[in-house]
Amino acid sequence: MAVQSRGVHRFPSFFTKRRVYTFVLAILIFFLFVLPIIRLFSLSFVQDGTFTLANYVHILSEARTWQILENTFILVLGSTILALVLGLFFAWIIAYSDIRGKRFMQLFLLLPFIIPSYIVTLSWTQLMSTNGLVGSLLRHLPFDIELLSMYSMEGMIWVLELSHFPLVFLFTVSVLRKIPRDMEWAARASGAKAREVFRTMTLPLALPGLAGGGLLAFIANLDNFGIPAFLGIPANITVLSTAIYQEVVGFGPTAFARAATLSVVLSIFALLGTLIQWWLVRKSKQSDTVEQDYQPRYKLGRFRLLTEMALWSFLLLITIVPLASMLMSSLIQAYGLPFVWDNLTLSNYRFVLFENTRVQGAIGNSLFLAGITTVICLAVGTALAYMRARRPDGLNRTLEVFVGLPYALPGMVLALAMIFMWLEPVPGWNPGIYGTIAILLIAYVTRFMILQLRGSLTAIAQVDPSMEEAANLFGANALVKWRRVLLPLLLPGMLSGACLVFLTALTELTVSSLLWSSGSETIGLVIFNFEQAGYTTHSTAFSMMIVAGILFTMISLYVLQQIWTRRIKET
Repeated sequence: MAVQSRGVHRFPSFFTKRRVYTFVLAILIFFLFVLPIIRLFSLSFVQDGTFTLANYVHILSEARTWQILENTFILVLGSTILALVLGLFFAWIIAYSDIRGKRFMQLFLLLPFIIPSYIVTLSWTQLMSTNGLVGSLLRHLPFDIELLSMYSMEGMIWVLELSHFPLVFLFTVSVLRKIPRDMEWAARASGAKAREVFRTMTLPLALPGLAGGGLLAFIANLDNFGIPAFLGIPANITVLSTAIYQEVVGFGPTAFARAATLSVVLSIFALLGTLIQWWLVRKSKQSDTVEQDYQPRYKLGRFRLLTEMALWSFLLLITIVPLASMLMSSLIQAYGLPFVWDNLTLSNYRFVLFENTRVQGAIGNSLFLAGITTVICLAVGTALAYMRARRPDGLNRTLEVFVGLPYALPGMVLALAMIFMWLEPVPGWNPGIYGTIAILLIAYVTRFMILQLRGSLTAIAQVDPSMEEAANLFGANALVKWRRVLLPLLLPGMLSGACLVFLTALTELTVSSLLWSSGSETIGLVIFNFEQAGYTTHSTAFSMMIVAGILFTMISLYVLQQIWTRRIKET
């Protein structure tokens, strides 16, 4: 009875302490992740200290606003539809056909998504320029073909679609592999043609993946600032993300109120996309199997070689060829000169590496921000993921929603929320964070924490709780349990999330475009400023360095994961 009594007295003490820690964490997460967004939304309804709808009346009564909304609608809808078509096409090819080299092909499919969209934009502007590779080839033809102008709505849609169709592919290919092949065989045996099977069976069953990938592509297209800024601003094509940016940098008397109002409108678009995706998934049919079938279902026969050549030609066109064109532009002495030996130079690389202090400072700032953000997200995100997986109560589910909210909203909205929050977090108190690199760090952590949480949550879900129970049974404390049991098993998944956080933070542009100050420039911002100022050879040289760094990081991570996995299996 004495032992039982001690247990009864000890359990409430532990339970209370744990709940207190969780409650304090919840308040901190609400303050950092949710309160800035609430303050931003409330500002759009305030004028002269009173509640009003005047900001919305003024904004919506302007003809320019409706032109901005029309541009945004055309851009986002057009790029999302093309991303859905292209993503579904490659998902079907990879999942069902018998083409060769699928793993290698998937790497090329992911390249446009891995490389920052503003660098993809630069590569395409160089490719489609008068002296680019395409222009040089077309000059040798006996007839005239007009080049696609990248500084147009069509050019913006094209680059956005290429940057985000891998999201649709990633979500859809796994769903297609889970569709039982015997259902398709039964339909074919009943006399249904391949087209009818795809329309009536494959497509409805693949709808969850298409809806999930389509939502992410929709939000990414809506959120994207780099492509509309690089291509739209010079062409005087304004969308919601660039309109918010122009309002803030304009520093007018009502700039912040107008920007906040436009941010609410932009957020409504994102919310509508989320609701449509939820409705599509709810209405769709779910697959009964959870195992992926990697065996081909359709043999292309004598058309296989021709199909492979066409696919690889397209993949090289959208990945290697634009990068090669950008590399050529980075090696010429001045933009517009032909690519001949006498015009080649390495001075552009020497300038960005050794002679320009802004570039050196931007590299240092981005590495610092990405490194600290990754460490914080790795520790806190993994802890939150562990709580969410092992204690899935209502509070922990709410914390996951709070952490995901800043990433679900467009980056321009988050940046503006950070400004309003940290100018005066508590009435009458200015901590001096706004205008320093600290506000960028806070914004990065709140923006990218969900990436680490999801990566760690996936890794933790694959570890059986009985392994922890066995460690507890043998007397291991929390530190020993993590060091000897959990960490070796979770490290590959944790590092995948951390790598995603690091690379995303390293090349971030949208949030930085509003929050930067003198001395806190980042890599994306310097490339943007180079291009806006007309220093194309410098922006392309700097971009090629970043692409090389990203590819090196991805290859290094893959090698380390393979070594670690082999080591775990051997032990």
